[in-house]
Amino acid sequence: MTIKPLGDRVVIKMIEMEETTKSGIVLPGSAKEKPQVAEIVAVGPGGIVDGKEVTMQVKEGDKVLISKYAGTEVKMDNVEYTILRQNDILAIVE
Repeated sequence: MTIKPLGDRVVIKMIEMEETTKSGIVLPGSAKEKPQVAEIVAVGPGGIVDGKEVTMQVKEGDKVLISKYAGTEVKMDNVEYTILRQNDILAIVE
Protein backbone atom coordinates (compact mmCIF):
# COMPACT_ATOMS: atom_id res chain seq x y z
CA MET A 1 0.00 0.00 0.00
CA THR A 2 1.30 3.49 -0.80
CA ILE A 3 0.44 6.92 0.57
CA LYS A 4 -0.24 9.73 -1.92
CA PRO A 5 -0.45 13.09 -0.14
CA LEU A 6 -2.89 15.75 -1.34
CA GLY A 7 -2.36 19.49 -1.81
CA ASP A 8 0.76 20.87 -0.15
CA ARG A 9 1.33 17.85 2.09
CA VAL A 10 4.36 15.57 2.18
CA VAL A 11 4.94 12.12 3.67
CA ILE A 12 8.18 11.73 5.61
CA LYS A 13 9.99 8.94 7.41
CA MET A 14 11.98 9.97 10.46
CA ILE A 15 15.70 9.18 10.37
CA GLU A 16 16.76 7.46 13.59
CA MET A 17 20.32 8.30 14.49
CA GLU A 18 22.24 6.66 17.32
CA GLU A 19 24.01 9.12 19.51
CA THR A 20 27.14 8.53 21.56
CA THR A 21 27.63 10.43 24.79
CA LYS A 22 30.96 11.98 25.76
CA SER A 23 31.66 8.96 27.98
CA GLY A 24 31.12 6.56 25.04
CA ILE A 25 27.64 5.26 25.88
CA VAL A 26 25.54 4.69 22.75
CA LEU A 27 21.98 5.95 23.13
CA PRO A 28 19.40 4.15 20.97
CA GLY A 29 16.76 6.23 19.19
CA SER A 30 14.11 5.39 21.82
CA ALA A 31 16.15 6.98 24.64
CA LYS A 32 16.36 10.39 22.99
CA GLU A 33 13.85 13.07 22.15
CA LYS A 34 11.98 12.95 18.86
CA PRO A 35 14.36 13.45 15.89
CA GLN A 36 13.83 16.43 13.63
CA VAL A 37 15.61 15.12 10.51
CA ALA A 38 13.53 13.09 8.08
CA GLU A 39 13.55 11.76 4.53
CA ILE A 40 10.72 12.66 2.18
CA VAL A 41 8.88 9.58 0.91
CA ALA A 42 6.10 11.24 -1.14
CA VAL A 43 5.15 14.78 -2.20
CA GLY A 44 1.71 16.17 -2.96
CA PRO A 45 0.98 18.05 -6.20
CA GLY A 46 0.75 21.54 -4.69
CA GLY A 47 -1.71 23.76 -6.57
CA ILE A 48 -4.26 26.09 -4.98
CA VAL A 49 -4.33 25.64 -1.19
CA ASP A 50 -6.45 27.98 0.95
CA GLY A 51 -6.82 30.34 -2.02
CA LYS A 52 -3.07 30.66 -2.62
CA GLU A 53 -0.88 29.09 -5.32
CA VAL A 54 1.53 26.63 -3.70
CA THR A 55 4.60 25.35 -5.55
CA MET A 56 6.27 22.32 -4.00
CA GLN A 57 9.91 23.09 -3.19
CA VAL A 58 10.89 19.60 -2.00
CA LYS A 59 11.08 16.26 -3.78
CA GLU A 60 11.19 12.58 -2.86
CA GLY A 61 14.49 11.57 -1.33
CA ASP A 62 15.29 15.01 0.14
CA LYS A 63 16.46 15.04 3.76
CA VAL A 64 14.69 17.80 5.67
CA LEU A 65 14.60 19.46 9.07
CA ILE A 66 11.05 19.71 10.43
CA SER A 67 9.27 21.52 13.25
CA LYS A 68 9.42 19.57 16.50
CA TYR A 69 5.73 18.66 16.87
CA ALA A 70 4.59 18.96 13.26
CA GLY A 71 2.36 16.57 11.36
CA THR A 72 0.23 13.52 11.93
CA GLU A 73 1.88 10.17 12.58
CA VAL A 74 0.53 7.13 10.72
CA LYS A 75 1.67 3.51 10.69
CA MET A 76 1.45 1.38 7.53
CA ASP A 77 3.01 -2.05 7.01
CA ASN A 78 4.80 -1.72 10.39
CA VAL A 79 6.58 1.48 9.26
CA GLU A 80 5.87 4.84 10.92
CA TYR A 81 5.38 7.85 8.65
CA THR A 82 4.43 11.46 9.33
CA ILE A 83 2.18 13.50 7.04
CA LEU A 84 2.69 17.26 7.28
CA ARG A 85 2.29 20.46 5.32
CA GLN A 86 5.22 21.82 3.34
CA ASN A 87 5.32 24.95 5.53
CA ASP A 88 6.20 22.75 8.56
CA ILE A 89 9.50 21.93 6.84
CA LEU A 90 12.19 24.29 8.09
CA ALA A 91 15.09 23.45 5.76
CA ILE A 92 16.56 20.93 3.33
CA VAL A 93 19.62 19.18 4.78
CA GLU A 94 22.48 18.59 2.33
